[in-house]
Amino acid sequence: MAPSLSVKRAMGRGARRREQPWPIRVAHWTAVVAIVVMAGSGLQIWAAYPYLGPRGARYAWFPLQGLMLSNAWRLGGWLAGARHLHFAFAWLFLVNALFYVAFTVLSGEWQRRFFQPKRDARNAAETALHYARLRPTPPQSGLYNGLQRLAYTGAIALGATQLLSGVALWKPVQLQLLVACFGGYDGARAVHFLSLVGLAVFVVAHVGMVAIHPRTLLAMIGGGRRE
Repeated sequence: MAPSLSVKRAMGRGARRREQPWPIRVAHWTAVVAIVVMAGSGLQIWAAYPYLGPRGARYAWFPLQGLMLSNAWRLGGWLAGARHLHFAFAWLFLVNALFYVAFTVLSGEWQRRFFQPKRDARNAAETALHYARLRPTPPQSGLYNGLQRLAYTGAIALGATQLLSGVALWKPVQLQLLVACFGGYDGARAVHFLSLVGLAVFVVAHVGMVAIHPRTLLAMIGGGRRE
C-alpha cells in the first residue's frame, strides 16, 4: 500500500535534517572544554616529572627529556589539584564520547561522518592534492570530504587512545593486561603524551580550516542549513 500524503510529508520533514544536529553540537563543544582542561592539567602533571622512563633511565628517542614547563603553561602549581581536575574532566570526556558514539550509530550519522576507505580514500587523496595546489578544483563531496572524514576519524582514534592509556596509568596494577598492551607503564605514559601531541596537531589544522571556511563554525553553533 502506498503511503498517504501526510506520511510522505512527515517523511520529507524528517529527511531534512540540519547539517549539525544538536547532539553533535553539544558533544563537540563539551569535548572542546574537556580537552582544553585535560591538556592544561596534564601538562602540569607532566612538569612534575618530565621524563619518559623509570627514575635514572631515559628514552633515547624522545628529545624533550627533562623539559620543565614554565608556570605560564600550567593551571596553577598544585600537583594534587591538577590530578583531581584531570580525572574529573576525563570522566566528562568519556561520558561525552559514549554519548557521541551512541548518537552517531543509532541515527546513522556515522555513515556521512566516519572515514570509509573504499568510499573516501580517493576523495581524500584528491582533496589533499587540491590543498597542495596540485589540483585546480576540489573533488565532489557531501557534508564532509574524504580528507575531513579521515582527520575526524583519526581524532576519534586519538581520543580513544588517550582514554585507554589514561585508564592504564590510573589503575596499572588492576589493569595489568591493558598496561602490557602499551608496553608497560612507561610505554603507556609515552603513548598518552604523544597522542596528546597528535590531538594538538589536529586542533591547529582544524582551527586553520575553520578560519578559511567560517560558515562551518556558524553551523556548529546554530546547526546550519537543513539538507
